[in-house]
Amino acid sequence: MKIALAQMNPTVGDFDGNARKILDFTARAQQGGADLVIFSELSVSGYWPADLLEKPAFVARAGQVVEEIAAKTANSSIAIILGYVTPAPHGSGKHVRNSAALLRNGHIEFVQSKMLLPFYDVFDEQRYFAPTEKQRLFCLNGENVALTICEDAWNDKSFWENRLYTVDPIEELMRAGGNLILNISASPYWRDKRETRQRMLAAIARRHHAPVLMVNQVGGNDSLIFDGSSISLNRDGEVIAQAKSFEEDLIFIDTQALTGDLHTSKSASEHEAIFYALVTGTRDYVRKCGFSKAIIGLSGGIDSALVAAIAVEALGKENVLAIGMPSPYSSQGSIDDARHLAENLGIRFELIGISDLFAEYNKSLGPLFAGLQPDITEENIQSRIRGNLLMALSNKFNALVLTTGNKSEMSTGYCTLYGDMVGALAVIGDVLKTEVYELCRYVNRDGEIIPESIIEKPPSAELRPDQKDTDSLPPYEILDPILEAYVERYETPEAIAASHNLDLEMVRKVVKLVERSEYKRQQAAPVLKVTAKAFGMGRRFPIAVKVQV
Repeated sequence: MKIALAQMNPTVGDFDGNARKILDFTARAQQGGADLVIFSELSVSGYWPADLLEKPAFVARAGQVVEEIAAKTANSSIAIILGYVTPAPHGSGKHVRNSAALLRNGHIEFVQSKMLLPFYDVFDEQRYFAPTEKQRLFCLNGENVALTICEDAWNDKSFWENRLYTVDPIEELMRAGGNLILNISASPYWRDKRETRQRMLAAIARRHHAPVLMVNQVGGNDSLIFDGSSISLNRDGEVIAQAKSFEEDLIFIDTQALTGDLHTSKSASEHEAIFYALVTGTRDYVRKCGFSKAIIGLSGGIDSALVAAIAVEALGKENVLAIGMPSPYSSQGSIDDARHLAENLGIRFELIGISDLFAEYNKSLGPLFAGLQPDITEENIQSRIRGNLLMALSNKFNALVLTTGNKSEMSTGYCTLYGDMVGALAVIGDVLKTEVYELCRYVNRDGEIIPESIIEKPPSAELRPDQKDTDSLPPYEILDPILEAYVERYETPEAIAASHNLDLEMVRKVVKLVERSEYKRQQAAPVLKVTAKAFGMGRRFPIAVKVQV
């Protein structure tokens, strides 16, 4: 049997647009001689629909679209597997199930529903879906097919040391006589996820001595980025077909010869993968929200430089507007660096000085601040003036503001609420400062785009004379390992200090900064997720809390 894996970028709720893509991929798969084309999890509605699943009209429309696709492909020789939502059985306590349908000869011939419902990190499927109690094989072209949905493949006892579920759907289906394993997924990207996923599927193939085909969603939906990287492995766990990462793709596999298409990807290393994940997430967030243009406050610092480079790659240079907003404390070097970067990127760059506006603020607040020394208040005023200007330009030019804060700053609260945090999307909010430098070096891999002077200068917010980030924070090469351990792995200050040979009190101070800044993060723009634990829906903590550190 010849099978096509259709790696598609759906938009949540765009039933008509998603159906058109499904029909287009199906036609291409049939032209390529495929007997079966497979689409990703919830491909009809897009993943993740969240509380849209609570709307009866949304669920009904998903079923209608599947019927329409079946009718429009009635005269095709190709069968189709796609993902959608179906009503849950009465008495299950839930409204819907996460399901896959086999369409053939104009009809829904077979429906399989998801058994394992993830409930960790960004996943909250137990809130919405009723799990199926039983899964069945179906026969197609002489193959006994074990069809599973994403998490159903993530509980193999020979791979995971600590399993989350007592049942293994693949094991049960293969015991019933399956000889071909299909998995339709919406598996989000984060650093090293592609390698883990491939090793896990290879273990399944070897254990059951059966080919494994996995098709994954691609594209960005809100904070989540899906890498695609759809894959097929032979009985020995060897890769025989591979789709591109971070791009729509269509690959073919011959299940008899166990051969297939191997498409090379431009994101082989993890630095490349993170960069193109951020490009994908930015592009799809802007476009799926109905916009085409972005605005960036370009300070001459390394963070805004990286965001500008990502935006140009995602949207095109003609769709990016950079704004420099020098204050009395901005260095001429930073202004020149911002202008030089804009020239290298080919984007429009405009200067709006804020010194006069800052003076007016100080004049207006003077009577109330009489006798008080300047402090962080005046620093934040500058940042908030800039935020207001960027949002004014956003309104006037119908463009989204991209915030430029990194994960180190968001972790420690080294950012200004309603100031530099203003915007629609936190592009690098899941990228630590030290990683920002690595990504900038990747941007410059073929020649200088980000000026070397930006990369080499000591980081500074330039909100007071001779300010440096190290005035308020430990050096980033010390800070970032602490943050990674505490934020991403939940290690204690004592364990962090011991494992990194650091002063315990210094680690505790950093942890206190993290805990005290939760109120800021919960008012921040959505953060593109590229690590195992990003700020946002996958990390849920109370604001009004007293934490002992």
